[in-house]
Amino acid sequence: MKNYYVNNTPQLNGDHEVHTDDCRYFESIVSKKYLGAFSNCKPAVDEAKKTHPKSNGCKTCCNPCHTT
Repeated sequence: MKNYYVNNTPQLNGDHEVHTDDCRYFESIVSKKYLGAFSNCKPAVDEAKKTHPKSNGCKTCCNPCHTT
């Protein structure tokens, strides 16, 4: 199980990225919301979409849930 967070500040394309707490980009996220502990990124992205409908997995730490 990994801990997942969503970036509260959207990227330039409007996506709110979902990250694990061991992602190399995690520390640079200024405003984030804890989503919970999950066995993979799919339920984490689903949870993020409840508050940020345009959520997407980080290409680095949640690549299976990353869409372009």
